Amino acid sequence: MTATDRSLELTRAAAQAAADKLAHDIIAYDVSDVLSITDAFLVASAPNDRQVKAIVDAIEEHLLQELDTKPVRREGERDGRWVLLDYVDIVVHVQHSEERVFYALERLWKDCPEIELPADAVATRGKGAAHAEAAEAAAVAAEREDA
Repeated sequence: MTATDRSLELTRAAAQAAADKLAHDIIAYDVSDVLSITDAFLVASAPNDRQVKAIVDAIEEHLLQELDTKPVRREGERDGRWVLLDYVDIVVHVQHSEERVFYALERLWKDCPEIELPADAVATRGKGAAHAEAAEAAAVAAEREDA
């Protein structure tokens, strides 16, 4: 069994909305062969809690306006570290970059087929690591100035 056309449409629209809000490392998996509760997982990340929330809001707004669909459940919003949007057909995970590394959802679903995403979403791959390196370099530079 493969993800339905509706699931693919939702996944691609959510990925585009996430990319528009500068999410990092957007990837989606067709999990329909291994899970009976949903067809696809979309995973995206951001370097801070505020941006995680902004990405989640953008996805929710975009799917409502463009595809007239609302999530049946939204979890994790209060902390803003890992927000889950459950659309039944797809589940969207927007994680703070630190949670993304720690939980490594990609490792869990690596055997599932990847879903082709819009070019803007694909272009976000590797940006999380680049952002972390830049932040580390800035911290080191600030430390040297203080010394």
